[in-house]
Amino acid sequence: MPSRNPLIYVALWLLLSLLTLFPIYWLFVISVKPAVDLFTTPSLFLDAIYWKNYVNVIGNETLRGYMLNSIIISSCNALLVTTLAFLACYALSRYDLPGKENIFFWTITNRMAPAAVFLLPFFLLFTQVFTLGEWKLYDTKIGMILLYCTFNLPFAIWTLRPTIDGIPKELDEAATVDGASTWQVISEVIFPLARPGLAVTLILTWVFAWNEFLLAATLTSFNARTITTGLSEYVTTTGTEWGAMASIAVITLIPALIIFSVVQRHIVAGLTFGAVKE
Repeated sequence: MPSRNPLIYVALWLLLSLLTLFPIYWLFVISVKPAVDLFTTPSLFLDAIYWKNYVNVIGNETLRGYMLNSIIISSCNALLVTTLAFLACYALSRYDLPGKENIFFWTITNRMAPAAVFLLPFFLLFTQVFTLGEWKLYDTKIGMILLYCTFNLPFAIWTLRPTIDGIPKELDEAATVDGASTWQVISEVIFPLARPGLAVTLILTWVFAWNEFLLAATLTSFNARTITTGLSEYVTTTGTEWGAMASIAVITLIPALIIFSVVQRHIVAGLTFGAVKE
C-alpha cells in the first residue's frame, strides 16, 4: 500500500524539481563566467557575475535578427499548423470519408523518417522548383514556415484528434437544428470545447519549430536564419565560445517561458469550460 506521508511527496517533489532545474542553473553559471574561469577554476557556484557575455550577445545586431526570425517563423508555423490540424481533425471526426483511417495513419509517415532524408529534395524544391524569376523559397521566412508544416502538421493531427473525437456529435446536431451553419458549429461549438487540446498542440508545435536546427542550417543563409543556427557560429576553428553560447541559450528560454505562461492560462480555462459543458 503506498505511503500517505506528505513528507515523502514533498521530498519527491523537491528531488524532481532539482533534477529539472539543475541543467538550467548550470547553463546560467556558464553564461556568467569568463572563458578563462570555465577551464582554470571550474565550479558550480557563482563567485562573481560576469555579464559581458550577455552584453556582447544582446549588442550583436545579427543575433537580434536571428532571434526575430525564430519568433516569426515559430509563431506563424504554430498558428498555421494548429488551424490546419483543427480543420483536418474536424473533417476526419465528423464525416465518413472513404479510407479516413488510412489517411490518418498516412499523415504520420512523414515523422517516421529522419529529417536528414528530406534535405536534398527540399533543397532542390527551394532553389530550383518553387521559384519566380529571381525569387526563391530558399532563405525566406515563408519557406521555413511552410517547410515546418511538413513535419509538425502530422504530429498536430495525431495530438488533436482525440480531443475532437471526445466532443459529442449531439452538440453539432443540436446546433444545426437551431439553425447554425457548419462554420458556426466549428467556431462556436467545437472550438471552445477543444481549447485545451488546441493549446497543447500550439505549445508543442511552437517548441518543435523553435528548437529545429538541421533544416534551418541547410535551407537558410542569412535572411531567415534562426537563433538555433546562430549558436553554431560560436564553434570556430580557433575554439568554442562556451560563455556566449550559454548566454544565447539562456536568452532563447525567455520567449519559450512567456509562450508557456500565456497559453497555460488558456489550458486551465479551456479545461474548466469543457467540464461545465459536459
